[in-house]
Amino acid sequence: MARGTSAIVWCALAATGVAAAQNDDSVRMNQIQVIGTHNSYHAGFAPSAAKYWQEKAPKVYEGLNYSHPTLTAQLDGGVRQLEIDIFPDTKGGLFAHPYGEKAIAEAGLPADPPYNADGVMDKPGFKVLHVQDIDYRSRCEPFTACLAEVRKWSKAHPHHLPVFLLIENKYGKLKDVPFPTVTPEEWTPAIFDDLDKEIRSVFPESEIITPDDVRGKYATLNEAIRAGNWPTLKQARGKVIFLLDQRRYESMYTEGHPALQGRILFTNAVPGAPDAAFTEENDGTPEEIDALVKQGYLVRTRSDEPGREAPKNDTSRRDVVLKTGAQIISTDYPAAEKHASGYEVELPGNAVARCNPVLQPAGCTDSGLAAKK
Repeated sequence: MARGTSAIVWCALAATGVAAAQNDDSVRMNQIQVIGTHNSYHAGFAPSAAKYWQEKAPKVYEGLNYSHPTLTAQLDGGVRQLEIDIFPDTKGGLFAHPYGEKAIAEAGLPADPPYNADGVMDKPGFKVLHVQDIDYRSRCEPFTACLAEVRKWSKAHPHHLPVFLLIENKYGKLKDVPFPTVTPEEWTPAIFDDLDKEIRSVFPESEIITPDDVRGKYATLNEAIRAGNWPTLKQARGKVIFLLDQRRYESMYTEGHPALQGRILFTNAVPGAPDAAFTEENDGTPEEIDALVKQGYLVRTRSDEPGREAPKNDTSRRDVVLKTGAQIISTDYPAAEKHASGYEVELPGNAVARCNPVLQPAGCTDSGLAAKK
């Protein structure tokens, strides 16, 4: 390399490093925007299961016919929010023998790869799956294995932007299905305690951004985030933050833990509540999303849903949400997983993150954010 060219490259790298340092010191974690994936663990149907459900329930199949690579591959591809669906299984074995496996055998279809070959579904602990008895294959199992995979990636990339882990606590028996299905366990305060324990068994709190961290000296989380008390990127890099999807369990999770004191996950809270810091606006208008973002809330929204926008390469919803200040935009088709139609969701330049387009934090540069993956 010529000496002059070397000097130019060196100067460019140095400028990028300065921008990254300035970002880290002044920009807070709610002042950026990242792409996430919906049902990030989802492996899709095995071949014979796909054939069976496509014939027996084509509309159901259409909505479930998608998959993601491993969590590691998604993180390597720039995704910074992962969604994991979990069911409690306090005794073990509740989801070990799904109806779908029996149905495939009875239909005379070729056997799919063995399910539960390692016996992990027989053991107690939270299980990762989408729809009991129908759509149950996951890229990682059980929940602690998913967490361990994320932590391994995190330790290998110690300067990464915070990774948002959205945990959907699944519930309820399937309705109007013509075959027997598992009835999931009811969520209870004790089971939520077990959830916190499982997370802590994998991630030490020094690697997690907790509600206590954000609340700081304030009486409630809502006061803290409205005062701008989210951690800076310097404080947040190399860490994960856990978000609880189902708002119906907000009061149960906060029981005995006012404003989430001592808890691990941020609830999908009603704005204005003492525990309110994170909220979902999957169907919110751009005006509603931006109003919440400007008040200090961390907002997650979706750019598409399975079987709807992507097959038609309909980008209208995607294009609208990308102009909002929602910090987390979730999709089934990030740039590394483009749909056959050409549909994909990415930030400009396929960046891992960008400065929030609505908050426009002073001193923030997109190049500084991308400098450290």
